[in-house]
Amino acid sequence: MANLRQTPLTCSGHTRPVVHLDFSEITESSYFLISACKDGKPMLRQGDTGDWIGTFEGHKGAVWGVALNADATKAASGAADFSGKVWDAITGEELHSFQHNHIVKSVNFSRDSALLATASNEKLVRLFDLNKPEAVPEVFSGHTAGIRHILFFRNDTHLVSCADDKTLRVWDRSNKQEIHKVSFPFSPNSLEVSKDGSVLTVAYSNKVAFYDAETLNKIREYTIPSPVNSASLHPDKSIFVAGGDDLKVYKYDYQNGTEIESFKGHFGPIHCIKFSPDGELYASGSEDGTLRLWQTTIGKTYGLWKCTESANLNESLTPKEVQAN
Repeated sequence: MANLRQTPLTCSGHTRPVVHLDFSEITESSYFLISACKDGKPMLRQGDTGDWIGTFEGHKGAVWGVALNADATKAASGAADFSGKVWDAITGEELHSFQHNHIVKSVNFSRDSALLATASNEKLVRLFDLNKPEAVPEVFSGHTAGIRHILFFRNDTHLVSCADDKTLRVWDRSNKQEIHKVSFPFSPNSLEVSKDGSVLTVAYSNKVAFYDAETLNKIREYTIPSPVNSASLHPDKSIFVAGGDDLKVYKYDYQNGTEIESFKGHFGPIHCIKFSPDGELYASGSEDGTLRLWQTTIGKTYGLWKCTESANLNESLTPKEVQAN
């Protein structure tokens, strides 16, 4: 299959840049994908095919961050209208809207879906109890600039955030105190906790760095040929992917940093990239307003990809473009 060509699925429907995305875990109906866009309308899709399911309507500004809970029954979004919203992912109904005092850049669910963490340009992390939505949220303060990403961490006992103050910080939920800080020469652009919870992946400048989740010691760091906006580690930690300003999606060997392959498909800088929960594909979102789904193993029959072989040329069939209705 050495001659197989990478043919991504193109997911259209957004009208402005796609800036963030998230997958659910694997459910009885496969898994799902949500995208954040500056058009203010996060979209839900079938994760393995990109087929449009629905659009969450209610924000009055660009949506910067999105999240799905594990079983894809709830979605969350953070936006430039200073709100973080929680949605019923089955019906599309808005369940909660939490007002902030500045742009909400990131949202994340706890594993039991009972808590929602938000991060904003107020330089604060907030933690909302979704069983008591009227209650005053817990607040974590310490960042000195707008926060880009917030994630539950260490089996939900902690939170981890990164911000424009060029730091990554770990917060103890039991006392709301910062217990660890990692400084960078440039602001971190993306933050991911590995599927097994053992590794943090951080993209900044033209680097992708990996940290031990317990000690926060740097495990390894690799240089990418372009400023990199996002990176994601495969669930089995064998490879990682990265995307950035040169419109290319890169795939690397995690252990030694060898570039395996790179592909150009987007027509604008790549803002976000993430592996599916089964590791069979990775999704990228771009300034060009599209999501693209890429096969981890090129030519494998999976989702809408069908593998064919002929005597003269091996190549994967071009899958259909996936439109939003």
